[in-house]
Amino acid sequence: MSIVTLLRPRIAQDLPERLARSAAVTVTGHQLRTEDVTGWLAERARSHRFTVRRVPLDRLDHWSFAPGTGDLVHRSGRFFAVRGLSARLGEGPFGNWQQPVIHQPEVGILGILAREFDGVLHFLMQAKMEPGNPNLVQLSPTVQATRSNYQRVHAGSHVTYLEHFTDAPPHLVLADSLQSEHGAWFYRKANRNMLVEAAGTEVPAAPDHCWLTLGQLGELLRLDNVVNMDARTVLGCLPLPATGPGALHSDIGLLSWLTAERARHDADVRLMPLAEVEGWTRDTDGIRRPDGRYFRVTGVAVEAGNREVTGWSQPLIEPCGTGVAAFLFRRLGGVPHLLVHARAEAGFLNRVELAPTVQCAPRDWETVRAADRPPFLQAVLRAVREGGAHYSAVHSEEGGRFLDACVRYLFVMADEDTAPLDAPRGYTWATVGQLNSLAAHGHYLNVQARTLLACVNSGAAHL
Repeated sequence: MSIVTLLRPRIAQDLPERLARSAAVTVTGHQLRTEDVTGWLAERARSHRFTVRRVPLDRLDHWSFAPGTGDLVHRSGRFFAVRGLSARLGEGPFGNWQQPVIHQPEVGILGILAREFDGVLHFLMQAKMEPGNPNLVQLSPTVQATRSNYQRVHAGSHVTYLEHFTDAPPHLVLADSLQSEHGAWFYRKANRNMLVEAAGTEVPAAPDHCWLTLGQLGELLRLDNVVNMDARTVLGCLPLPATGPGALHSDIGLLSWLTAERARHDADVRLMPLAEVEGWTRDTDGIRRPDGRYFRVTGVAVEAGNREVTGWSQPLIEPCGTGVAAFLFRRLGGVPHLLVHARAEAGFLNRVELAPTVQCAPRDWETVRAADRPPFLQAVLRAVREGGAHYSAVHSEEGGRFLDACVRYLFVMADEDTAPLDAPRGYTWATVGQLNSLAAHGHYLNVQARTLLACVNSGAAHL
């Protein structure tokens, strides 16, 4: 056999078109009509016993505060721990602080299995219960598992469909990258985001799984709290067709700008004993700030009849208020451009990642003087009040670690007065195609930006 016959194309030329074809099918997929999906989720929720109740942190089964450090740890030494974090990012009015943070150094798998039915790619989605979801059961990836879970540290059952991702032949992997999670609440957490094709293989849907097109998922992303964060982040990494050859800034210009932003941020971030964190108190309700801002650490006991382990308890981070994550956008030369923010978060591996124009919990800024509030926040809040957003939906964040962490995601059209082309320091304009290219690689787009990119890629938001 000659060397030439061993070579494969470097890029699957037909994949963007196949994904676009799937995005165009919005009404009826292989198994379900789109309008029936929420009813199917409700039926799956009724078919199992699901309960979540609050418990004090010192009464969590198999969890304890470690002597000396006060860190909240699992007796196995696995899963995750709540530790202290000291951060100095050196920019803005609040550049130095301490806080609790989730430390979970192991890498999990967020994997969606794809297969063609009648010439259209479908995605195998799971009706998954997470204790922190406001409605408990949402659409999740085919596989959503930490390493501790799929290595069965909990002595639970096998993760269904796991072998399609751990043993995937390279030619069937359509997307694969390590992506960050919430840099404000995790310390350097990453998950493997995968899209794998089950070509030529019969893969029946298990009772809690169903096949949906990308277009159907786009329709569901217009609804509140239906598609979970883990599914959104994978959908935000899809290799979609380029939206056009032109952009305000070249690709290398955008990368150079981001590199300069990373270089100029002096960051001193380190883990510290939870018992020594200043400005936080521990009581029967958990760990919180006396002023009630940002978030608290609370405990829950869970029953879930269809999980690998049917009962457990754990700590969760509970935000103090609904967040907003919004891209301002403009059409420049007919090409939609998003105003991206080079956002520094204490938990990021590379200091800075591209984020939405505005990403915050407005409640936390109500008592802060106007000059110190996030830029463009008022423009976004005005769009919320007046119903002027181009796209708006509430999505909850990772329900396995966060309790009722809801964020209103928006696209808001802007003009020169609201968002000038000469963007302020820390902001620049980028096209959807440029962000899609960067999302194929790890640690360029944060999880909130990937959620909004998923809304565009699936057709939920048309810019």
